[in-house]
Amino acid sequence: MMPIAPSDGPVKHVTCPTCGGVSVYAPSNPFRPFCSERCKQIDLGAWASEQFTMPVDTQPDDDLTVPTHAKPGNNL
Repeated sequence: MMPIAPSDGPVKHVTCPTCGGVSVYAPSNPFRPFCSERCKQIDLGAWASEQFTMPVDTQPDDDLTVPTHAKPGNNL
């Protein structure tokens, strides 16, 4: 089996999502898009501890109303 030779094209640099440093985005960087294993593990830990969440559109409790048919004493 032949090893894969690095490409001769330009190397793409991106910002590491964890530390903000420069990271090489190429097959030569096994941690891409992170700059190091440490930054990759920090990000994984944040996901595992649910520090990343999606915003949810919920109504405040004040805006919730009880439908007429669900009020006590209404025998529909």
